[in-house]
Formats: sequence, C-alpha cells, structure tokens
Amino acid sequence: MEDPKQRLTTCVSTPELERRWKAVREQMKARKIDYLVMQNSEEYMGGTLRWFTDFTARHQFPMSVIFPVDDEMTTIVCGNDPPLDNWPPPFSSRGIKKKLGHVYFSTHYFTKYYDGELAVSVLKEKKNPVICWVERTTIPVTFHEYLVKNLPGATFVDATDWLDEIRVPKSPEEIELIRRCASMQDACMEALKKIIKPGMRDMDVYAEAHCFLSRHGSERGLVQVGSGPLGTFVPFDVPHFQNRTIQEGDQVTVLVEVNGPGGYYTELMRAYCVGAEPTQALKDAQAAGLEAQDMTVKALVTGGVPGDMWKNFGQFCIQHGYAPPTRSFGHGQGQSLVDRPSLRPDEPWTIKPNTNIAVHPIMVKPGTVFCPSCDNYLTTEGAAERLHQFPRGLVVI
Repeated sequence: MEDPKQRLTTCVSTPELERRWKAVREQMKARKIDYLVMQNSEEYMGGTLRWFTDFTARHQFPMSVIFPVDDEMTTIVCGNDPPLDNWPPPFSSRGIKKKLGHVYFSTHYFTKYYDGELAVSVLKEKKNPVICWVERTTIPVTFHEYLVKNLPGATFVDATDWLDEIRVPKSPEEIELIRRCASMQDACMEALKKIIKPGMRDMDVYAEAHCFLSRHGSERGLVQVGSGPLGTFVPFDVPHFQNRTIQEGDQVTVLVEVNGPGGYYTELMRAYCVGAEPTQALKDAQAAGLEAQDMTVKALVTGGVPGDMWKNFGQFCIQHGYAPPTRSFGHGQGQSLVDRPSLRPDEPWTIKPNTNIAVHPIMVKPGTVFCPSCDNYLTTEGAAERLHQFPRGLVVI
C-alpha cells in the first residue's frame, strides 16, 4: 500500500513542535490562561498557525486553531459539513485532537458565524475560561463578536507579544531550514542571469522565477519585477504592472521574497543591467546602499535598538542625497513573510540572538534612481551572519 506521507513536502520535526508547545504551555500556566485562539486566511502572514501545527491557511480560506493549556489542539477550517472529518489528513496531524469544519466563505454573509459556532462548542467546555487572542489583527470581527457574545463568563486578553518572545528566536532546526531557503533564493538569482533577455516581458521573468523556486521547494511568496531604461527610476512591481517588454540597455529590478523548505522565508533583491554597463548614478546608489546595509548589520547585536537604526539610516540617506525611508527598511522573518523585529522607530523590542532579519535599504532619487540591497542576516551574541551567498551589488548580464 502506498505510504501517504510521501505526499508531504519538508516538515518540521515532531520534537521541534513539541519544544514549541511545551514552551507556550509553561507560559500559559504561569499566566493562568486556558486557551489560545488564533485565525488567519493566508500563508504570507499566517506563519503563527504553521508554527503551532505545521500547516497554514491559504487563498483566503480561513483556518482557526484553539490551543488549550492541558490538551491537544482543535483546528477549524472551511471544509466539509459536520460531522465529516476535516483537514489536515490524519497521517499528517500532530498535536491535533479535533478537526472541525463547515462550509463558510467570507463572501457568503449567511455563513459569517459558522466558524465562531464551532469555536464556542470547544471553548465552553471550561467554565469561565481565560482566552488569549493571538494576532488580533487577523481575527475577523464576526468571529470575535460571536465568541465574546456567546461566552459571557470568559475573560479575553491578548497573548501576541509574549508569544512572539517565544516564537521569533529560532532553534537550530529552524536556522537550518532558513539557510536552505536563502540558498534556494541565491540559486534563483543566479539562474536569472541566463534567463533575463531583451524581448521578455517583466511577467515572463516573474513566471520563470516562480517556476524555478517552486521546483526547488518554495510553497508561497512574492516575486516582483520591474524594468526600464538605465538612468531612469526602475522599481519592482506587482504582476498587474509587469507587461513591459525588456530592452537592451535596461535595468531590471527583482525582488524574491518566498518561503522555502518547512515554510521559512528569506528575502533577496538585486538590480540587473541588461547588455550595458550601469550608469554612474546607479553605481553610486549601489555603493551607498551597501554601506547603509553594512552600517545597519553592525548594529544588529544583542540589545541593539531598531529605532536608532531607523534614525541612522534616515540621516545617512539625507547626507548622501537620497530620499529617507518611508517604510520599514528591514524586518524579521520566519514562517511569516514579515515578522518581528521591525527596523522602525515604533518597534519596542531590542535585538535578540538567533533572529532572522532581512536588511533591505533602497536608495531612491525620485524619477532617476531606484537601487535595492537586500540580504538576510542571522543575529548572534556577536556579529550578525549573512545567510545569502549571492554576490552583493549590481548584476551585469
């Protein structure tokens, strides 16, 4: 008989999952918490679900997880009518006791409380429970209001920040999977040196990159591509704006931010010059971007302050004639595409060891220059380690 486990891509080990569950339950006991409740509907920012279960929601189909302090988990998915068995399949379910499901969609108003009804059926098993939301920003209002209304004796609090303290520092197994993702992205950028040619559309580059990455272990993520004449402003962009045809003498700017084995993300950005040497302005911008990246990486030590890094990078940009940042210029990554810490002034954390951080300063002169530098770094007790090996700098093909 065929072994169904051969269908699985790379999974985290059961001991790794057990390490996580144990650490979380210790905190739950100390804080007198009965349940954690979480929900997401997409893989990009849905890594916390995967961290608990080794699965995640996708394509806007919601998945909820109830994590009790003293029992195995319950999953709730858009699946089959009760009482049929639901996803994930038995051969791949670890730490999951109940798999509940119903037929509900965010576009069907009349199903808005179906998942809430299933959640309440589990949460009411304890009298007056203390329930912690995880990542409340991903909880639909209908789900939230149904639980609050129908569990009148419950106390609702937020677990996100203290859970992040457990979840963000990476174990040795996680670090190895992150290295594999970075290596996969390096290989993709190397392959693009032979793929990108005049006559292709930006969308063709996007498709070729995604094909390469999928064949080498990626399950989800972003590829963004943009092209334009050297000497002009050439940002990467989403597929709706990728119909331009690449010409000789163009800059092609590429972002690869996809997950790899086990669902772990890293991020790589480079600017390719097609059939021509880069302009002096682009060379200068690349040199400045690498200097800014090095300056930031030196600050990624234990106790480093993200707000200081933001301030220093902004001052660097202004002093060198570039636009200061208007978004995060670096952030943590794990099984979510964007995770903590964020290199912004509003991040309350300081830098901790064993975090995976994408550092991506982009040097911008509106209308004339767009030059990214992006690599992932692993923080340690000392100097941060660059995880990507693809050469830094402009790529001339």
